[in-house]
Amino acid sequence: MSESIESKIWENVPSPFCGIASDDLKIAVEGSRLKVLEHGDAVTLPAFEQAITDTSPRIAGKPASLAEAVAQASSLLQNAHLPLFSGFGTDVNDTRAALALADRCGGVFDQSRAEAGMRNLLALQDSGWIATTLGELKNRVDLLLVVGSDIESQFPRFYERFIWNKETLFGQDPRQREVICLGKAPGGNAATSPEGRTPHVLPCAAAALPDVIAALSALVKGHRLQIDDIAGIAVGELESLIAKLKQSRYSVVTWVAGQLDFPHAELAVQQLCQFIMALNQETRCSALPLGGQNGDRTASQVCAWITGYPTRVSFNRGYPEYDPYHFSTLRLLAGGEADLLVWVSSLSISPPPASSPPTIAIGRSGMQFKREPEVYVPVGVPGIDHVGQMYRCDNVVAMPLRKLRDSGLPSAAEVLSAIEQSLL
Repeated sequence: MSESIESKIWENVPSPFCGIASDDLKIAVEGSRLKVLEHGDAVTLPAFEQAITDTSPRIAGKPASLAEAVAQASSLLQNAHLPLFSGFGTDVNDTRAALALADRCGGVFDQSRAEAGMRNLLALQDSGWIATTLGELKNRVDLLLVVGSDIESQFPRFYERFIWNKETLFGQDPRQREVICLGKAPGGNAATSPEGRTPHVLPCAAAALPDVIAALSALVKGHRLQIDDIAGIAVGELESLIAKLKQSRYSVVTWVAGQLDFPHAELAVQQLCQFIMALNQETRCSALPLGGQNGDRTASQVCAWITGYPTRVSFNRGYPEYDPYHFSTLRLLAGGEADLLVWVSSLSISPPPASSPPTIAIGRSGMQFKREPEVYVPVGVPGIDHVGQMYRCDNVVAMPLRKLRDSGLPSAAEVLSAIEQSLL
């Protein structure tokens, strides 16, 4: 394993792991080891400091050369009737290479964590939404409404970077901003203002959120409700919330789709989007769906460029075919329809499902398997071992990633392209 990059301190390092594109990390590199010195958090610290443990491919658990692993993967793909390409904690180039190989093999492309993202995508596809960006949030918001989500548990620096930032482009004083939480209280103190002002919380059970959101949507449109409270929240409190949103100059409604874990959550998201649209009759209000950790949003973006669809795309008929139900990773594996799993995860060590069919794993070094895959190729990490590009959660910024060290590991894109070129 090469260590030609000498010990070095890197400033202003962008993170491909956190979804909100923190780009101010300070990282020390000593050989193959990384240490986050400044601005690390519960997401970025373990992701950057994960040690390299696997440096060579394995076939059925036995060491092999890269050429041998590529040849074995090619053989498995040639004999598969419906290969499933899943995982996808990757950057732009890794995803492009995976899609090219899936197209060549007539496989299905899906993200293992797409179930949460589909709650947003189904609402967007059906009725659209009015959405904003992290930059607009940082510079313009005066009231933030957080729905059913504990943001800091997954995005620890969200409030620090975009709500309690010290400066704005238009002279707004961030200290005057207000945070209101609907459904779930914050799990920590990040949502508390620098002066100690805590968020106002309207608590309710997660399962009751669809009813509360539907009530908000009805109230903002001028309908009267024949009840006094919904899920323990007084109707008067909901009316006061609407009044505050209407009085604000630029409010933002945000949620983490992965935390809206109840039946038909996409319908609640759709109601929320209609609520935002109705508010825009009198004021300025936008949605900001949060997500995209470990390359999820990047994979969706690249798939949409190439196929016209964000995920759950089959090339089995010789052209891209989208079906959000039939091409789900969980369904294809549970039903035994996929006879080969190609698991691609260059950012995360999350392993493929243990009960999967024969598996080709192209993943970050250190991946631990409950069942050893037929082929495992450890690859470098975009933003650590090689340059790359990532999309942050608002889909508008393609962030360049740096190479911080020489690990000697190939990129996932290089491995996938080699497999494609080896196919007859």
